[in-house]
Amino acid sequence: MKQMEANDYKGKVKPSWCPGCGNHAVLAALKKAMAQLNYQTHETAIVSGIGCSSRFPFFLSTYGFHSIHGRALPVAIGLKEARPEINVIAVGGDGDGLSIGGNHFIHAGRKNPNITYIMMDNEIYALTKGQCSPTSRIGTITKCNPYAWTADRINPVLMALSFNASYVARGYSGDIKQLEELILGGLKHKGFAFIHIVSPCVQYNKVSSFEKIKEIVRNLPSEHDVEDKINAMKYAFAPEGLYTGIFYKVERPTYEERYKEVISKAKELSGDNYTIKDVIKQFQ
Repeated sequence: MKQMEANDYKGKVKPSWCPGCGNHAVLAALKKAMAQLNYQTHETAIVSGIGCSSRFPFFLSTYGFHSIHGRALPVAIGLKEARPEINVIAVGGDGDGLSIGGNHFIHAGRKNPNITYIMMDNEIYALTKGQCSPTSRIGTITKCNPYAWTADRINPVLMALSFNASYVARGYSGDIKQLEELILGGLKHKGFAFIHIVSPCVQYNKVSSFEKIKEIVRNLPSEHDVEDKINAMKYAFAPEGLYTGIFYKVERPTYEERYKEVISKAKELSGDNYTIKDVIKQFQ
């Protein structure tokens, strides 16, 4: 087995993001994290939805699935269930994952599939030229909202904690070293790992620029207990700054493990030659 290096994951397609986009740093951090775990390209799949950040599969040499808008998670979960030996990583943006894909985000958290979900949040629909997204801040002015955005924004970290995701972290694309550590932790975690990455858009979002985000970013205190969900929620809510690091991390049965239990019961009823009908029988 070849010992992988970060550059081995470089795809044939050159990244098409704008110069200065935070997604470049996320891509670099992901490559470094995969290399540390020696992920083989033929044993790894990147699944995405639609959006700037969802172009990830094109820029890597692994298997890739560019799905439809908001559907990266169900595709990723299905892939992991069908091929449990594959390293499955879902990627997408705030619009893709919190708008049309919000419902899938909820159920992925509670089911706890053994996949990693990286969400790059630029607080805007950048691919379609700058409409407000579920995380846009009040006062944001766009072509579609010339009199300023007036809706409260969604808090992705708080959502993940509420849905019982078993690994919840937040990073900032201006700190690639921390990004690598958080992504590495997510890839190593057994269960649903959600990594929220604040990745400013240099083209369409002037409200949340790199300069403004850098002023409020701060690391979670070293004494924070990652198994204390209530305390994690307090930091997710914190008005004094944007905390980064691992908010929550626990081990609990994965979706795949629980499904194996269902199959085992079917085998008890019908032996190794069971069919889907035998799986259903136990619920009648």
